[in-house]
Amino acid sequence: MTSPSGGSDDGSAVQPRRFVCARCGTSADVLTDGPPLTWTLSVEDGARRHYCETCSRENLRSIEGRLDSDWW
Repeated sequence: MTSPSGGSDDGSAVQPRRFVCARCGTSADVLTDGPPLTWTLSVEDGARRHYCETCSRENLRSIEGRLDSDWW
C-alpha cells in the first residue's frame, strides 16, 4: 500500500503550542511538545509553571535555593 503524494490525510498536522511565562507574561509559540529549551519548568502547589529564559536567569539563585540538597 502506498500513500498519496503531497502528504497525509490523517489530520496530524503539527499545531503551534503557546507557552506563557508565569512571571513576566512573555509568550512563545513552539511546534514541539514542550516549552523552548531555554525555559524553566517549575511545579508549584501541583501546578506546572513555565518561566522564560530572562526570568530564569534573573532568579537562578532563588530557583537553586528551593532544590533539595540531593540535586546539588
